[in-house]
Amino acid sequence: MATGLLQRVSAGLTRAGGRGRPAGQLVLWSRWGGHRGFAASGSRNRGDSWFKSLFVRKVDPRKDAHANLLTKNEESNLYKIQFHNVKPECLDAYNKLCEEVLPSIHADKYYPCELVGTWNTWYGEQDQAVHLWRYRGGYPALTEVMNKLRQNKEFTAYRKERGKMLLSRRNQLLLEFSFWKEPVLLEGPNIYELRSYQLRPGTMIEWGNYWARAIGYRQHNREAVGGFFSQIGNLYMVHHLWAYKDLQSREDTRNAAWQQEGWHEVVYYTVPLIQHMDSRIMIPTKASPLQ
Repeated sequence: MATGLLQRVSAGLTRAGGRGRPAGQLVLWSRWGGHRGFAASGSRNRGDSWFKSLFVRKVDPRKDAHANLLTKNEESNLYKIQFHNVKPECLDAYNKLCEEVLPSIHADKYYPCELVGTWNTWYGEQDQAVHLWRYRGGYPALTEVMNKLRQNKEFTAYRKERGKMLLSRRNQLLLEFSFWKEPVLLEGPNIYELRSYQLRPGTMIEWGNYWARAIGYRQHNREAVGGFFSQIGNLYMVHHLWAYKDLQSREDTRNAAWQQEGWHEVVYYTVPLIQHMDSRIMIPTKASPLQ
């Protein structure tokens, strides 16, 4: 393809030069629209640069960060998701410890944060706990909570005891997509699916554009709980949180989406944006507000 393009360009050099353009100057029309000018040269280095420039896309300047284009507004909630890999023999003791401490932080107005949900992974990574926190007020609220918890002796003792039970842990700070509803309490019992997508860098806006339409196909059974994208931690990471009565309900709901006109198109265009994807089926613990 490139060889044919160069041959056609070379054949048109004389014609291009005879239409009022400086000698040795030619104009190409790229696949992205518009024309590009290049000066002919006998230098190999300049020739290489000329050839490479055929495939360089023009960058459109943006006036705002991607995150600001995807969130509800400047006062959007900040979320923290935690993944704790627990020693298998310690999982019951870990859950009991969390039940004693986390709800008290959630209920105390002194801390500007809320425990959205806490789960154990049923299918996916085994012996894993997942916690989702919401900070109303963004980064200042997060900082306030962290500073206050450092002075909380009960929480300090909890962290020390928890550390004896863990194999590893990691977290991410997230923002919520503007087109997803804020997570609200659901009557249980439910199972939850956390679908995580590692996107190719630079594709988050495109993902958001497609899913702003797609979410309408996935709200008939109130299964859409929350949609988030990472700000700190693994970047270009998207998390979709879904609720189902059971695994068969999940299967039926997902199959029904394919009967919606337009759903297949969303899947077709978003799959190429994904580098890696993962699914966890999770069971709420007793301490979880989401049941």
